[in-house]
Amino acid sequence: MLENLLIRSRAVPSDPPRRRGATTLGPERNRFGLLKAVLAAVPWLQVGMGAAIVLLAAMMPWGTGQVLNAMDRQIMAIDVKGTLVGESRTDLERKAGDWIGKSFFATDLSDIKTELELRPWVESAAVRRVWPDRLEIEIREKKPLAYWNGDRLVSRAGELFSPGNPEVAGRLPRLAGPDERVKDVIRMARTMSETLGGHGLGFAGLTLEQRGAWTLTLANGIEVVLGRDQVEERFARFITVYENRLISREDEVSQVDARYTNGVAVKWKSDVVSGSGKKS
Repeated sequence: MLENLLIRSRAVPSDPPRRRGATTLGPERNRFGLLKAVLAAVPWLQVGMGAAIVLLAAMMPWGTGQVLNAMDRQIMAIDVKGTLVGESRTDLERKAGDWIGKSFFATDLSDIKTELELRPWVESAAVRRVWPDRLEIEIREKKPLAYWNGDRLVSRAGELFSPGNPEVAGRLPRLAGPDERVKDVIRMARTMSETLGGHGLGFAGLTLEQRGAWTLTLANGIEVVLGRDQVEERFARFITVYENRLISREDEVSQVDARYTNGVAVKWKSDVVSGSGKKS
């Protein structure tokens, strides 16, 4: 009986030994498989290119600065261009000499532009770099329209300016009045100048007094007093009287006072002693 039991016990194989933790072997294989699938789905080429682009963009300012520093030179010459009447090219070049020797790239061109445009005659200044070591400055001057209150100029844009050499503007009409009324004076002067030109008369000047009275001066020296009220009507009346009565004797006329309702008073050049005018 005992023998039979021993034989039977040999015929029945024993269970193979189990490794500690063997129950987690299946799930680990599944997890690593999922990880591999995720990694395989990632577009590594596109990710790499994107990272490279981001890196290059981050390095661009640094790289650009390094290149500019390597290429930078001192400003060795400055060219001044533009048609100049009031400004002196020599003075401008002397002023531009302040920037000689400075960095070609680091010099702020807007500072140069601002400083040049502070000069009385300069309307605008354009500054640009010319490789490898030059600056080019283009100057545009203000265009004077007339003298203002004797010693200043007014530009075509209605800007008052006070250069040290207003006389270089040459022969221009002479306007006068309160500074705050400069545009009103210009507007009236242009209207009258066009009308006078249509009648063969030249415009020489216009004055607006502080109290509002207007006085016109013609190119032939005749002074026309227009007063404060109904200025356009009085001006038109003067034109009519001039063409009908005075044109043949214009060399004798000193002043015409148009402040009358139905006519004008004429002061003749020969009428000095009495100082009285003749109403026409």
